[in-house]
Formats: sequence, structure tokens, C-alpha cells
Amino acid sequence: MTTTGAHPRFADALDALGLGDLHTRIRRFPDATRTAAEAADAIGCELSQICKSLIFAADGVPVLVLMDGASRVDVELVRKELGAEKVTRADVDVVRETTGYAIGGVPPFGHRTRTRVLADRGLLAHDVVWAAAGTPYTVFPMAPGELVDRAGATLVDVRERTA
Repeated sequence: MTTTGAHPRFADALDALGLGDLHTRIRRFPDATRTAAEAADAIGCELSQICKSLIFAADGVPVLVLMDGASRVDVELVRKELGAEKVTRADVDVVRETTGYAIGGVPPFGHRTRTRVLADRGLLAHDVVWAAAGTPYTVFPMAPGELVDRAGATLVDVRERTA
């Protein structure tokens, strides 16, 4: 395993998925990039090129939603997509318990538990997106189609529409 500053669980996941070449592409920043805006500024990319990994609770069951950094998740669309009665943002303890990572560093795959994953179709608008590598200080680039595949995500339209 290459030491890149990525979270050890995420580094192991890269190796297990045959993505060891990504170790050299992980970027580490001296300051935390917990928000999509902070990450985009640090990388020098568009806000929409950041892939946010957000945990929600659908009828109490954790679900991961991958969303571009410039958009917000429409919880009602997630609820309809999952056929759930209630969908809420998961609290910090549920996020850490489910993924093994802290909020602001949750990657799109390599989690502690197997979780259903939804990916908003808007991510596919870019050639490359940047996602957290398991810490608030690290990110990695990947083609969005491959990221969706590696995360085992279902492509959906769950972006909040602005009037």
C-alpha cells in the first residue's frame, strides 16, 4: 500500500478494487476541505466537479447519495426513489458508524458497511470529478461513470430544482 495521506480503510479499498494507481493521484491539503466549496477552491476546479458523499436515513436505514458540489439533494425525490415513508439527513454518529469516516471526508466507496448508493445523474456532466479520500484533507480524481460503477450506485435524478 502506498502512503498518500488517504484514510487507511480507503487506501485498502483502492487496492481491493484494483485501483492502486489512484494512490499517486490523491491530493492532500494542509487545511481541511470539509465543504464542497473549500475542496473546489483548493483543487482549482468548478464547484460542480466535487462529488459530495452524503448519508441519509430512509425509514431509519442509511443510504448514500452522491451529488455534485453545486447542487442540493431533494429529500422528497430520494424518498420517492426509495419508496420510503421518511428520509432525513443522518446524524454524525450514523455517518461514522455506517461509513467509518467523519463528515467532510466520506468517500464514495470503501465504507465500513455495505450501503445502498444513489448517484445523481448531474455528476456525469464532467469528464472528471473529485471526491473525498477518507479524510477532510484528501481528495482524488475519477471519471464520474467509473466512480458511479465503483460505488455500486444507481443513477437517479434527485437534485433540488431551483425556481
